Parts: sequence; C-alpha cells; structure tokens
Amino acid sequence: MSLFRKIFGTGNDESEHENQSEYNNPKPSSLAVDELFTFNFKKNGGKFLYCENLNEVREQLENILEENDWFESEALCFEPKLFNLLEENKLIYTNVTNPKFLLASCENLIADEGSVLFSSNQIKHFKPNELPDNIVILATTSQILESKSDGLRVIKKKYDRAYPTNITTIKYFEKVQDEDFLTYGSCAKNLYLLLLEDL
Repeated sequence: MSLFRKIFGTGNDESEHENQSEYNNPKPSSLAVDELFTFNFKKNGGKFLYCENLNEVREQLENILEENDWFESEALCFEPKLFNLLEENKLIYTNVTNPKFLLASCENLIADEGSVLFSSNQIKHFKPNELPDNIVILATTSQILESKSDGLRVIKKKYDRAYPTNITTIKYFEKVQDEDFLTYGSCAKNLYLLLLEDL
C-alpha cells in the first residue's frame, strides 16, 4: 500500500483480504515452527519422511531406493559420515560419472519458506542446478529454524573460524506450473527429507 493511500485512504471499499495474493499471505501464526516447516515444505512439493531412530532412517532410505530403482547405482555424497548408508546398499559414491541422486545432510531447515539450507560442507562448490535432479536429505528436528536469517546466524556461531562458503537454499521440489518472477531461474529438485527426531 502506498504512503498516500495510508494517509488519505482509498476511494473504494475493497477488503484487505481481496487484495492479498498467494505471495503476501500472512503465515499461519498459530503453527509451531516444526509444523510450519512441514506445511511449507509439502506445499513446495517436498517428500517428508519422519523417522524416530536411525533404524527407521535406514528402512526409509531402502524404501526410497526401491521406489526409484536406485539399488547398485551411483550416488553423489561428500560427507564421510553418510558413506556407511551408501555402502550398506551397495551404492557407488567414489569417482561417479552419472549419479542418480545426492545424499547429504544440511545446515538447517527453514520453516517460513519450507526450504533446505546448504553450505559447501554438504554440496562443495556445486550450484543447485549442477546437482542431480534427485536429492535425499538426512536432517534432524533440532535443525528446524524459523527463518533464513536464523539459519545464517547458527552457521556463523557453529563455524567460528572455518566459515563455509556456497551457502544456498533449495526451495522448489517440483516443477512450477506457472513460472513468474519469484520462481524465475529456480531449479526444481525431487527431494526426499528423512527427518530424524532428536529432541
């Protein structure tokens, strides 16, 4: 609303509700941060799998591999702590040329936009459009934060000296039907989130 309209009002009696679009709708304020993340993540097209323990993580990963026929294929992964999940399923992750998916952790999960925040610790120097179309993320419930600025603050605090580079988010998990200026240049990924309960 322009400054003049605020001061002088408008000549018509449109309600504020009629003036709202899908891009400036207020967020549901009654939702907890984890519920807000889940709502926005699913709205963006992400596939959400809740896991209570590491055995459920392994089981859900096997289900994803079976669903997509990715057994004994190549996978991209830069984090040694995740290599055992790939080895257990006979997936090749060294010297890969045609990876079917990326297996990674993340820095944080951003509730207000339903996105996943990455850094060079998970994706090295690659831009989102250079990563495989399919991504499997392992994250914990304690990584859910309200906003991107909260995520950046946590990164700054967590990495006191060895500050990571290539900090980016992936927000769209399916191709947008009506591309507009807000989605222009975005790179849609088929993303599975294995969310491990740790609180």
